Amino acid sequence: MEKNTTPQQSLIPTILAFALVPITGLATDIYLPSMPQMAQELGLNESKIQLTLSLFLISYGVAQFFTGALVDAWGRYRINLISLFLFIISFWVTAHTQDIWVIYLMRILQGILSAFVVISKRAYFVDVYDGEQRKHYLSIMTIVWSIGPIVAPFIGGYLQTQFGWRSNFMVLAAYSAVLFVLELIFSSETIRQKKPLHIDYLISEFKMMLKSTDFTFGIFMCGISYGLVMFYNLSGPFFIEHQLGYSAITTGYTSLIMGLAWMCGGFIGKAL
Repeated sequence: MEKNTTPQQSLIPTILAFALVPITGLATDIYLPSMPQMAQELGLNESKIQLTLSLFLISYGVAQFFTGALVDAWGRYRINLISLFLFIISFWVTAHTQDIWVIYLMRILQGILSAFVVISKRAYFVDVYDGEQRKHYLSIMTIVWSIGPIVAPFIGGYLQTQFGWRSNFMVLAAYSAVLFVLELIFSSETIRQKKPLHIDYLISEFKMMLKSTDFTFGIFMCGISYGLVMFYNLSGPFFIEHQLGYSAITTGYTSLIMGLAWMCGGFIGKAL
């Protein structure tokens, strides 16, 4: 029988939830300074390396249409553990392959796994906390999420300089392995009542949301804002390192500045 986490028992699982939330930003941004060297070592043009990021983001976005329903139907804990285990394998494979098509496949898988992890951990706060406490933790979660894009390129720049692009994915594999073990020891199932999976109901819910003008325009605005960040992430490293001749560490610092600006926006949003 699975034991459930209660608010009184939730300190370590809550810390682990906050540690898992930035994994998407880490997976997208840590190797940004390495993109030029990846293209050079694999003998590919820039667009094929940039596609690794695009495929991750597309799969991450599309997967969120169904991951929420799945974690409600199957629970959060086991899905999260399976996702972390597959993260370890996929990051290790990415670090050791010479085939760009294998990298593409792993990035698609990592995007889907990121959706499962982030959705399950967002649901964790809804399961365990109520009222103002829940609102407080969810707002903090948004700020914590921004830590990934802040620190990832900064770390990635130094990893690239010292060990090469493959070290980025090995660090992600190690990070996933540590969190997998800690989750296995300290976390547990938190859903209070599982909900049956009804495809027809999901489709009707999606139709209702997309017909809402406020929701549609809100998504459109968020998409443009985040798209501007991704536009820099795809082109910035090549411009800084190939055109301007700076090092991968410089790329990391420029992304660090942008990440800090993102976090400031999170703090301002929380205050408002």
